[in-house]
Amino acid sequence: MRWVALIWLALVAPAIAQPQESFSVFLDQFRAEAVAAGIDGQFYDAIVSQLTPDPRVPSLVETQPEFTTPIWDYLDARVSAGRIERGKAALGRHGTLFAAIGQRYGVDPYVLGAIWGMETDYGAVLSNDSLIRPIVRSLATVAWQRRSRFADDKADFIAALKLAAANDGISPIGSWAGAIGHLQVNPSNVLAHGTDGDGDGRVDLHNSLADALATSAIYLRRLGYQPGLDWGFEVEVPAGFDYLLATRDQLRPVSFFAERGITRVAGRSFADPDMPVFLYVPAGKHGPKFLMTGNYLALKGYNFSDSYALAVAHLTDRLKGSGAFVAPWPRDTQFPNLAQRQAIQQALKQLGLYDGAVDGRLGPITQAAYARFQAMQGQVADGFVTRAAYEALASATQ
Repeated sequence: MRWVALIWLALVAPAIAQPQESFSVFLDQFRAEAVAAGIDGQFYDAIVSQLTPDPRVPSLVETQPEFTTPIWDYLDARVSAGRIERGKAALGRHGTLFAAIGQRYGVDPYVLGAIWGMETDYGAVLSNDSLIRPIVRSLATVAWQRRSRFADDKADFIAALKLAAANDGISPIGSWAGAIGHLQVNPSNVLAHGTDGDGDGRVDLHNSLADALATSAIYLRRLGYQPGLDWGFEVEVPAGFDYLLATRDQLRPVSFFAERGITRVAGRSFADPDMPVFLYVPAGKHGPKFLMTGNYLALKGYNFSDSYALAVAHLTDRLKGSGAFVAPWPRDTQFPNLAQRQAIQQALKQLGLYDGAVDGRLGPITQAAYARFQAMQGQVADGFVTRAAYEALASATQ
């Protein structure tokens, strides 16, 4: 049986990102696309002639922790005691600014503070030259790598060129993936949502915390963030619950779940039974569970990762003085590796349960497909993809 599984993996595990040509050829071929998007041809030639590939990028493209780390390890690292304490101190120093931005734009200041902490450790990262570099070079390399979000990477490369053209040809600085400033906004969204928060007539997300906060607040509002709405609640789910109802395709009123036995942890009550929510079960039936509002989805829109969105949500609460989650995480879980995750998606596709990309990123679409497979097998359909899921699907598709 083992040799069958190995052959199966070899057939279904393509590389996630792979350049199709040399870096210089890619830039030459990309010129027409950049010019069509409004980049001056002479400016393009001048700036790309100075570029060499950023050697950091290829490995980082494949190892983003939001998609490769168990959610509890991700939370441990990013919602640490140190980060909570540094955040409380930072928000205390800038309390007037955060309050003003929150009142003006309708975004909880603690949410903005949590994003600030997650993205740059309250601005500390911005002075680290090994992490913050000219983004035109980095984004040219990212686009050349042709990862799964190739179209978005090309758009960000063009946006970075436009920002450089507006800055006398000087590239903005930011992360390896091109995110700029205190709250790390990608270039396309800087162009779309960049806001002058300090009134100096410029938008400078790197040097002005006010500009960065205002820009991210505007961005969140346009992602659907609703003023005064919490991100969600940790809940307890009764035995025998139908986990196929844990889908974000349709938000239902809190009362829908309460009628099926779901309660808030620690004896708390739901303030609004009509609030639209969805059930999120990130670690299956044995881990913490949540009813999430539309504001959680706005956080996920800021960075398309549930681990990231939950970390921002949790750090928001911890900065306000709340405690850790009540339910423990199933920390002894064994997970599939990248090739096995791709094989899981291919098997689900073969069974007609999944029509997404075979990229090894086990997001909500893959989890929902696996939940349907679990239901077919008569199991609790919690959608939690573990090493056992790979073995079960390998057996089901041989």
